[in-house]
Amino acid sequence: MPELHNLLTDVDGLKVGHAQNNNALTGCTVVLIEKGAVGGVDQRGGAPGTRETDLLRPMHLVDKVHGIVLSGGSAFGLDAASGVVKYLEEKGIGFNSGPARVPIVPAAVLFDLGIGDPSVRPDAAMGYQACLNATSGIFATGNVGAGTGATVGKIFGMGQAMKSGIGSASLDIGGGVIVSALVAVNAFGDIVDPSNQQIIAGARPIQAGPFHIGGKAQFANTLDVMKSKTGRTIMTFASAASNTVIGIIATNARLNKEDANKVAQMSHNGLAKTIRPAHTMFDGDTIFAIATGKHKADVNIVGSFAVEVMANAVINAVLSARPAGNLPAFNPE
Repeated sequence: MPELHNLLTDVDGLKVGHAQNNNALTGCTVVLIEKGAVGGVDQRGGAPGTRETDLLRPMHLVDKVHGIVLSGGSAFGLDAASGVVKYLEEKGIGFNSGPARVPIVPAAVLFDLGIGDPSVRPDAAMGYQACLNATSGIFATGNVGAGTGATVGKIFGMGQAMKSGIGSASLDIGGGVIVSALVAVNAFGDIVDPSNQQIIAGARPIQAGPFHIGGKAQFANTLDVMKSKTGRTIMTFASAASNTVIGIIATNARLNKEDANKVAQMSHNGLAKTIRPAHTMFDGDTIFAIATGKHKADVNIVGSFAVEVMANAVINAVLSARPAGNLPAFNPE
């Protein structure tokens, strides 16, 4: 068994590429599956921005995808997928429709227009560049790609939020089966370490003085705020368009389309373990699942460990993020 790097690319046949504008604080991340893989999706939360998700559901003709795009830029960022389609078409990769091979490239976006320059968004050129940057080996996490403008803890608005990013994780679950995750964490809620139930990134209290990581008092605790009178007032005026967690579960297991959709569904429990609250009307949480079909595996086992790698990837996104846009991060450097 090859050495694992705790990254999505521990599943053979995948490439991951980032492209971003560090000044505007936005970017996109592309996962290329040039040989194709069975795909599924599960979308939760009330404010999604997606492309070609319906074809991944059961009872639809196409069952393989050739790329997946995670992007900032809100609905504008869906344009990044066009660059990925162009790249794959140039390589002759796609669904054979007869007259042409049509690359199947689902996409999901998050809202990062409130942290950098809202006039700059991921476009087809950035999506194409992310393909050129793609690697089957070690790739960066944190303030890159779709994580460039990712933030968490926004019940008091962007001014009291914290910087997050994009994270990844993987597990060898035996029998040669690998389950891995990639996630851009742009949540309305706080991020909680499931090992000790402590908040590690989230809404900061409205108060004067410097903010320091450590102890229990430095976070406002979104759930506590929500049940207060102040919180109920804030929720009435909260923006539904400033969040969304988007990610991918990948495995080399042999799954059909229904199985892939089930794994995507189960993996959302990894968000519930680490994001408090998750799946609100202010989030458009969307997770894709892809299976390359190398090893036989039980869908229940794959789905159970998809929960764990997704939770680990969320924590990695926070731990690898750096301060940006005048917002602090867990890691101050």
